[in-house]
Amino acid sequence: MRILVADDEAEMTMVLEALLKRAHYSVDVVHNGQDAVDYGLAENYDCIVLDIMMPKLDGIQALRALRAKNVSTPVLLLTAKGQVEDRVAGLDSGADDYLPKPFDNRELIARVQALTRRGGEYTPRVLSAGNTTLDCATFELQCGSACIRLGNKEFQMLELLMRQTGRLISTEQFMERVWGYDSDAEINVVWAYISYLRRKLEAVGANVRITARRGQGYLLEEDL
Repeated sequence: MRILVADDEAEMTMVLEALLKRAHYSVDVVHNGQDAVDYGLAENYDCIVLDIMMPKLDGIQALRALRAKNVSTPVLLLTAKGQVEDRVAGLDSGADDYLPKPFDNRELIARVQALTRRGGEYTPRVLSAGNTTLDCATFELQCGSACIRLGNKEFQMLELLMRQTGRLISTEQFMERVWGYDSDAEINVVWAYISYLRRKLEAVGANVRITARRGQGYLLEEDL
């Protein structure tokens, strides 16, 4: 899943990015409200974390601009302001949740997880395909007694495939969702990670496989 973080404090964005990546999210970071709007309009995020005090547009203005364009991505407002009036103003402007600084790292992750679950159709913590499961809390791929813990990008790619079993996901979609718009990674990195995942599915004895459709993308299919 992909998160947009908008905060003008360099140290804070480093902390937020590290926390979210540790929780196996892909993260894009911007440092002002106008960039938050520009990125958010792509509607390619599962959650947006907005600081209120930012240059160009503050978080409330950015949020109103996104909602005015009918962007429904869940938004968590994050700010040093803890007054009731600020919370009400944020929620009235379309925020889904509000967390004042300083915050507990575990609470931040829990709130983001709650918002990403709320943002679309309900999906269970443990995803299943064929005889194989993927635990979205422990990042473990399991088939019977065989279990492998996946790395960050491996997990994100397989999560996308398992949430859309039987549906094609293009190379470009993987790049956008897992590596992000500002990544310097070459597009062939997707093929490399597909290869890693195929080996790990085989290692646990999965009866599902990642199939490539030339010029279209990849999909997860159960062996017949």
